[in-house]
Amino acid sequence: MNWDGHKEELKKGEAVKFRPKGNSMQPKINSGDEITVSPIKDYSTIKKGDIVFCKVNGNHYVHLVQAVEQKLGSGYRFQIGNNKNHTNGTVGQSQVFGKVTRVVA
Repeated sequence: MNWDGHKEELKKGEAVKFRPKGNSMQPKINSGDEITVSPIKDYSTIKKGDIVFCKVNGNHYVHLVQAVEQKLGSGYRFQIGNNKNHTNGTVGQSQVFGKVTRVVA
């Protein structure tokens, strides 16, 4: 997958489309579904239950926001996990590249 290319497009303010593989987000996203990921202009709009494109512990994911914490002076932190109750870890907003805004089977 061209993660760096997708991240660059999102930084430019452009939405990206791709088809992630894997079953960890079923039934919200099935393996091979086309998703649209839109840039995040305001991290305060990201809430628990949103699906984001992010990087956790060196791996790229399209996973759920399980929790949000605002850190004074350092922005937001997000706990990221899949749709099977597994938590991948917590990341700062610089590691959350976009929000899933559309899923097409």
